[in-house]
Amino acid sequence: MMPVEVGPQARWPARSAMSRELRQLKTLEEARRILWEALPARLREGRFGARPAAISEAGGLVLDEDVVCPADLPPFDRSIMDGFAVRAEDTFGASEGLPAYLKLAGEVVMGEEPTVSLSHQQAAAIPTGGMLPAGADAVVMVEHTQPWGEDTVEVLRPVAPGENVVRRGDDVRAGEVILAAGHRLRPQDVSALAGLGIAEVMVRRARVGVLSTGSELVPHTAEAAPGQIRDMNGPALQAAVRSHGGEPLDLGIVSDDEEAIRSALKRGLAEADLVLVSGGTSVGIEDVIHDIIDSLGEPGVLVHGLAVKPGKPVIIGLVGEVPIFGMPGHPTSCLIIFRELVAEILQTACPERAARPQAVTARLTRNFASQAGREEFVPVLLEEGEGGWTATPLLGPSALISTLVRANGLIRIPAVAEGIYTGDEVEVEPL
Repeated sequence: MMPVEVGPQARWPARSAMSRELRQLKTLEEARRILWEALPARLREGRFGARPAAISEAGGLVLDEDVVCPADLPPFDRSIMDGFAVRAEDTFGASEGLPAYLKLAGEVVMGEEPTVSLSHQQAAAIPTGGMLPAGADAVVMVEHTQPWGEDTVEVLRPVAPGENVVRRGDDVRAGEVILAAGHRLRPQDVSALAGLGIAEVMVRRARVGVLSTGSELVPHTAEAAPGQIRDMNGPALQAAVRSHGGEPLDLGIVSDDEEAIRSALKRGLAEADLVLVSGGTSVGIEDVIHDIIDSLGEPGVLVHGLAVKPGKPVIIGLVGEVPIFGMPGHPTSCLIIFRELVAEILQTACPERAARPQAVTARLTRNFASQAGREEFVPVLLEEGEGGWTATPLLGPSALISTLVRANGLIRIPAVAEGIYTGDEVEVEPL
């Protein structure tokens, strides 16, 4: 047989990496076990690097250092009721039958320092939150008063010193440790930080490098020429990282060039706690991520290929103490693999952010065929009706993101099954 001539523009998969097949697929559980056994202890325990976070984004994150109050809270004596600021002793013995009569010395304006000060048997109108004027030590609630002429108020009930008033520093004193290192921030903690004027805190937060690969990719803000496509996985993975309490490090978009990919991954290894790279994980000519990870350091690739659909061409690697995930290029596959593998690592530092809603039992509305031997994730439309919950499988390849956009639930078909059928009860994980 005569040899076939190959033209100068032909691409030929000569390298061994290109002829590699995904022969030894791992189940999802096997992959998790291999990953967690290889992870450094600090990552298993959520001990990521200390990084600043704005308090508005810090809910659910763990403080890396004590927070010391820079000032008293509240910073001045203030009323907690609408009413009249008074000297408490001027109200002693007051009753509806024998009121105390106090002259109005003025009014406290909200948000301003009072210009009035109280002498014996004087009062000043004050709103909730207003600054107590000099000479006052209590507030009479407005419902316990009534006007008497134009410049006098009747007080119908006595008040004790400090009644209806919060004193400066009653909440927190300057120099006090209000929140200790290791504390997980709750909304009430963020409220206290805001009241003290603290804009950011040091938290234990995973920094996650996100790299997109593919010569066909352009930034999502760019116009795509024929043959090009906007990068979807980069922004999606960064959003997923943020939603789980992590801090994304944008490593950009690189073409199918080994040295460019290697350089971007080296930056991620140097600056991040873990790295996600989408595309280039299958067995085509441009799919070289496997070899690059192996070349970057020990132990290298741990898993290549999962017995799941979508998400088969996944790579799990470890270089030194930094995990690298080779994510599928198809958007739906990419996000499902993030959900099943990457989120679990971020969850160690921020379980509230990664906690999933409780599964719902629903009745299937149509047959769905599956291939035995692999676990399959199926996006569904979950709806509640008079007869309970129903789940309708949404059909479409993993290259289409619209399927996942329309879905509000996900069902798992075990590897031993060949499908599920109309009327079957299924467990649906709400998205």
